[in-house]
Amino acid sequence: MTRKIRELIKELEMAGFIDRGGKGSHRNFMHISGALLTLSGKPGDDAKPYQEKLVKEKIQETKK
Repeated sequence: MTRKIRELIKELEMAGFIDRGGKGSHRNFMHISGALLTLSGKPGDDAKPYQEKLVKEKIQETKK
């Protein structure tokens, strides 16, 4: 089942990412470790497979 953008945002926030805002439907997230991520789409939109993969990779990057 496809996850929603809001679920990815919640996962990022639980991992310690801070929403720095953005323009339009884009949101920029930053972690204290220096990891950066831009996530596009409205909260109710279905997340694309590459977005889910990118979020997972960035969260893993912060745990190293």
